[in-house]
Amino acid sequence: MGMKENRLDGLAIPKHVAFIMDGNGRWARAKGKKRTTGHREGSRTLKNICKVAYELGVEYVTVYAFSTENWKRSDEEVAFLMRLLRQYLKESVQEAEKNNMRIKVIGHIEGLPRDIQDKIELLEKVSIQYDGLKLQIALNYGGRDEIVRAIKKINHELETDVLQHSDINEDLVSRYLDTSGIPDPDLMIRTSGEVRLSNFLLWQLAYTEFYFTEKYWPDFDKNALEDAIIKYNETERRFGGLADET
Repeated sequence: MGMKENRLDGLAIPKHVAFIMDGNGRWARAKGKKRTTGHREGSRTLKNICKVAYELGVEYVTVYAFSTENWKRSDEEVAFLMRLLRQYLKESVQEAEKNNMRIKVIGHIEGLPRDIQDKIELLEKVSIQYDGLKLQIALNYGGRDEIVRAIKKINHELETDVLQHSDINEDLVSRYLDTSGIPDPDLMIRTSGEVRLSNFLLWQLAYTEFYFTEKYWPDFDKNALEDAIIKYNETERRFGGLADET
C-alpha cells in the first residue's frame, strides 16, 4: 500500500487539470440503471476527484459540466440535470468551506434559469475567500460561444475608446475570456473513450497535453488520475519550440 501511495514521487504534478466528464449515461446503461443515476454518481465522482487532485498537488481543476449543446437532450434529462445542478450548487457552499475551495462558474451564465444564477453568485461570493483548490465549473459553456462573447466585449471597449486596436494581443484576449486570471490547463482528461474536444476551452487548450481513457466518469478515481499524471510526465512539453537535443 505504501508503494501505491508514492507512485508519483519525483514526478511533475500538473498545476491545472481540465476534465471532460463523459460517460455517465453509458455507465448507467451498462449497469441496467437510468441515465439519471449515472449523472448523480458522476456528481459524487467530481467531489471525490477534487479532493484527490488537491491532495496530489493540483492547484486548478476545470470541469465541463453542462455544454451549450446539452440543451438538445430530452426535456426529462435536461430537467433532471438542472435539479442536480441546483442541489450540487447548494451543497458546494458547505463543500467549499469544508475543503477551503474557491469555485468559479464559467460559461453563458445569463442563459441559465434565474434561481441557478443566484446560487452561482452566492457560491462564488462565499468561496472567493478560500485559497485551496480553485475549481472552475463550465455551465452552459461552449468554447466558440466564449470566444464570441469575448470579441463582443473587446469590440464594445474599442467603440467606447477604453481600448485601442494596438492593445489587442493574445494576453488581452485571454483577459476577456471566462477564464481570465486562470492559467491554461497543463493536462486535459476525457473519460469514456471519446477522442475530441467537444467545444471545450478551445483557446486555453492550445498547448495542453491530452489524455483519453476508456473509463466512464463515474469509475474515474485516484488511481485513474495518477495514471494520467504518470502519462503526462512521459511527454516533453515544447510549446511549439524544438526540443533541446543536447
